[in-house]
Amino acid sequence: MQVSQDSSTSRGMAPSTRVLVASSAMLAFISFWRVAAIVLNDMGSSAFYAGAISEHFVGKTAPWFVLAIMLLAGTVAALYIESCGMFVRGGVYRVVKEAMGSTLAKFSVSALMFDYILTGPISGVSAGLYLVGLLNELLKHFHSRLLPMNGGAAVFAIVVTIYFWWENIKGIHESSEKALRIMYVTTVMVVLMVAWCCYTLFVRGAHLPPWPHLSNIAYLTGEHGGALGFLHNSSLPHTIALIGILIGLGHSVLAMSGEETMAQVYREIEHPKLPNLKKAATVIFLYSLVFTAGVAFFAVMIIPDSVRAGFQDNPIGGLAMYLAGPLPLRLAFRGFVVVVGVLMLAGAVNTAIVGSNGVLNRVSEDGILPEWFRRPHKKFGTSHRILNLVVALQLITIILSRGDIFVLGEAYAFGVMWSFSMKGLAVLVLRYKEPGKREYRVPLNFRIGKTEIPVGLALITITLTALCIINLFTKEVATISGIAFTIVFFAVFEISEKVTRKRAGAHAELDQFNIEPGDDLTPRALGVRAGNVLVMVRNYNALYNLGATLDRVDARKQDVVALHLRFLGRADAGEYELEPEQLFSSEEQTLFTRALALAEKKGKAIHLAVAAATEKWDAILRSAQSLQSAVVVLGVSPNRSLPEEARVAGLAWERLADPKPQLTLVIYSPGGSEHIFYLGPHAPHLTPKEIDLLHGIWLQLSNDIAPEEIHHHDVIHFALEELKQEMNDYQHDGVVNRLRQHLQTIKERRPSKS
Repeated sequence: MQVSQDSSTSRGMAPSTRVLVASSAMLAFISFWRVAAIVLNDMGSSAFYAGAISEHFVGKTAPWFVLAIMLLAGTVAALYIESCGMFVRGGVYRVVKEAMGSTLAKFSVSALMFDYILTGPISGVSAGLYLVGLLNELLKHFHSRLLPMNGGAAVFAIVVTIYFWWENIKGIHESSEKALRIMYVTTVMVVLMVAWCCYTLFVRGAHLPPWPHLSNIAYLTGEHGGALGFLHNSSLPHTIALIGILIGLGHSVLAMSGEETMAQVYREIEHPKLPNLKKAATVIFLYSLVFTAGVAFFAVMIIPDSVRAGFQDNPIGGLAMYLAGPLPLRLAFRGFVVVVGVLMLAGAVNTAIVGSNGVLNRVSEDGILPEWFRRPHKKFGTSHRILNLVVALQLITIILSRGDIFVLGEAYAFGVMWSFSMKGLAVLVLRYKEPGKREYRVPLNFRIGKTEIPVGLALITITLTALCIINLFTKEVATISGIAFTIVFFAVFEISEKVTRKRAGAHAELDQFNIEPGDDLTPRALGVRAGNVLVMVRNYNALYNLGATLDRVDARKQDVVALHLRFLGRADAGEYELEPEQLFSSEEQTLFTRALALAEKKGKAIHLAVAAATEKWDAILRSAQSLQSAVVVLGVSPNRSLPEEARVAGLAWERLADPKPQLTLVIYSPGGSEHIFYLGPHAPHLTPKEIDLLHGIWLQLSNDIAPEEIHHHDVIHFALEELKQEMNDYQHDGVVNRLRQHLQTIKERRPSKS
């Protein structure tokens, strides 16, 4: 989005500034392998608890229900692929609103928030159970006092949640590279586990879990109606097979937790998007089928019935202990399982916080929540108030559950199932409301004359809706808490939307901007000259870098561009592009108003721009490349040291497409200190001492090789060639060690200067 205005013009007399929205120009794109890794980091984490929770409620037939849910997840993936290929913008809220109106859209988001709040606690508690279970296994061998399982898991979940709250407050984003590395390690564990389990079954003999007949389903009885909930006094679950099967599936649906992440990463997939999404969906389906369903089957087939109940809170840990092989090897594998589990499940805690933050930001941008929620943190510029609300609710959930994974499991999947169901119904309705061409359609479509009958899509929607309805009657905790939570959130949305609309005109003190869609950030589109100064602005409470730039720049020779990048986390990026109004909200309006006021105070003209982005330095440098900037100016990062920030910038510069620009990076501190770095090939800045050293070497060599002529640049060239050769002659480590010693010596003598 571009905004151009001569700041010396009186704002009272000037027309509203033109705003061009560049919604995806600066997004970073990733391969389908990374997309699959991101989704599997969420969806795969459910393998650590889903099968055991299902067995807790319906008995040894549970693996068949988990398998069926993983097959259903494949059809839901097809639903999301069609949804992603459509024209509708704005995530779940916008899709449902487009198809069925605002009321159902707000209900859908309210229900979804319930499960986002639960996802973090159930993942954190599960990770804690695996960790405490391993520690207790070791303590048992040393005859030491055991740790309380649920209490220890709850404490661990609280610590992990607070850690990721602080990381999100600081604005440290998820990394597809990190997700890929975790999946590398997880894949090693899965391959070892499958091979070892198969060997164990070969040695001991294999017996499949009982087929899910009504006579084999062992419904849990007890508090809150057990597995039957409000139907505990009814004969229907015991006499009607379809109801029994739906109940079993309903208690297994958390196995496909994380499926919705497919939509969240769609905009990040590299071209061609939809074919790559299909490839990612295939990888996700096969991997989760083997991992999640495999764990459920192996646990029932290998862990003895007499002890399996003791491992229902960490089933893969139990598997490790009952595999064929020596005890030390099994303990080592269990330790490996715990490491992988903690990595994946802790990542799911972070994803739940990011997802909740993204959803509420979207709702706020749509005018449903007051802008107060999105006001940036004074130091970090993040939506800290939304994060505080989300994490507070998650911590309360952990404390109320007391670390009981089965209580959390019973409550879980209320919102996500209704979200799936509403999404399916919305896509089905849009088949008729907007019957245009689509890049992909859920299979099994027939025509009667000119009327299309989407049998496949209808069957998926009916199945998801049936599971939602059966869960209402059988998951008492989820029904009561989920409906109460949804009603409260829905009421808050309704009331706050009316209040927000009444106050919509209360920003007369802000400059008005004329929003206009667009794509590219170019000198021509923005009206600036090549060689301009690009100043990054994000937090309207911290514009000191813009002020310092305006103090130093000669506006007659160089244009100044103040660029705001809207960083989209996965959940708020979504499968659809943001509307221009969502990218240019009241926060951007306040930011640009203050930037213009600062420029007026300095008496210099500036040009303003904003674009959507997913990776900080990739977006900054691609913007500078597109705008043909000569200088990039930032404020000091609250998360990285200056050398680290420069290093990350240099790595991002190397990733730029050719021709790479030579750029000067200037970082200002709030006190006005200036730190200069150079990106790309450039002449080094030599200190007087270094110049004297070079000159002394030149004098000595001039005498030694006379009458041959030698210049200072010859000395530098020769020294660099010798250094390169030395590094190539298997002396790389020695060179690096000497360089470290040299840098340490300099650091001890004086503070390093950029």
